[in-house]
Amino acid sequence: MASPPDTSKTIKLERYNSYLRRVNSTKLLNASSKLLFRATLLVALVLIFFFTINYPPLSEHMGGGAHHVHTTHNFLSSAFYGGGVGGTAWEKQVRHSSTPKRPNGMSVLVTGAAGFVGTHCSLALKKRGDGVLGLDNFNSYYDPSLKRARQALLKRHEVFVVEGDLNDEPLLTKLFDVVPFTHILHLAAQAGVRYAMQNPQSYVSSNIAGFVNLLEVAKRANPQPSIVWASSSSVYGLNTENPFSELHRTDQPASLYAATKKAGEEIAHTYNHIYGLALTGLRFFTVYGPWGRPDMAYFFFTKDILQGKPIDVYKTVDDKEVARDFTYIDDVVKGCLGALDTAEKSTGSGGKKKGPAQLRIYNLGNTSPVPVGKLVSILEGLLGTKAKKHVIKMPRPTTDLASGLRKFVKWYVSYYGIETRVKREMDINKKISQQTEESG
Repeated sequence: MASPPDTSKTIKLERYNSYLRRVNSTKLLNASSKLLFRATLLVALVLIFFFTINYPPLSEHMGGGAHHVHTTHNFLSSAFYGGGVGGTAWEKQVRHSSTPKRPNGMSVLVTGAAGFVGTHCSLALKKRGDGVLGLDNFNSYYDPSLKRARQALLKRHEVFVVEGDLNDEPLLTKLFDVVPFTHILHLAAQAGVRYAMQNPQSYVSSNIAGFVNLLEVAKRANPQPSIVWASSSSVYGLNTENPFSELHRTDQPASLYAATKKAGEEIAHTYNHIYGLALTGLRFFTVYGPWGRPDMAYFFFTKDILQGKPIDVYKTVDDKEVARDFTYIDDVVKGCLGALDTAEKSTGSGGKKKGPAQLRIYNLGNTSPVPVGKLVSILEGLLGTKAKKHVIKMPRPTTDLASGLRKFVKWYVSYYGIETRVKREMDINKKISQQTEESG
């Protein structure tokens, strides 16, 4: 009988091959895990890099005010989807809007473009063939729906308005990276005199910090743009000389708004002197007209007259009406465009001054103050409705200087426990007199 075949070698060989397969599988699994881990780590680092660029520390942007939350760039989404601020579509809009259509036309960044003066200037520049890009933060100082309506008007005329804040330096830097602006028409500001009592920080943030931030970005640009910016007739403050002249003193502001505009003029002088920026300041005098600001007297007078509400008309104790200068919007637009057209080139490059640069300041408005009563009378005629006037007489001071100082000194010596020389001498004389009587 034949012996069974020896299968031990075959079994050992199969076991060895099975062992090799398990080892190879384990190695492959380990290699795949390492590759997956490295890929995950790489993606995480890329994400961190993008978020670091587009979401800087909060401390860097606290000065941007409440509007920064609406203007933060999302370059991360732009990189993947091509939309939003900084994306391909956004850059295309920015370039298209800011490209001039006429030979040797300007490329102008208009800040406060959705504002009253900003809208009219943007339309006028676009109409004559200049490139215009708007910037506005659409704050709620007055009804934002009016600003949105102006934005829609600008869009119909192919003017793109970027929603952003002056204190958002990365946004401004991005705009200058995309467009080599030849000019800036800086009209963005916190306006109004009375509102400063409610929100003084907004004036400092916009009119001073925002202006400085814009100048910082402009000084680094190559080439540097020429800048025309809006000051205010409010800088004349307590000056009583009339009509106002650019040579009159402006060191007595009567409101925080006026003080920030005066500060702006000094800041402009500084950046002109150090960095060679060509700057022209325009002191506006009460601008009025279509698409105007609801906080202006002519605007809310019209509204109140039509609604049958009383309007406040102020008079002095001598029964004289308060008078204001009024400048129609078209005249202001002509002044702004004229300043842009005559602005010389800045002389700096990369933040360094190469030579003296142009520095100008002009009054832009009428020099014939109109009594508020006349304004009301004209509105009554145009509206066909009689106004309900509430006349308020401004009080005249009744205490003379000597009387007032007497009361102050009395309080001062009492509060600080100080005896005046006269009182001490009177007390000494009184004591001497008493001693003389007693010895006699």
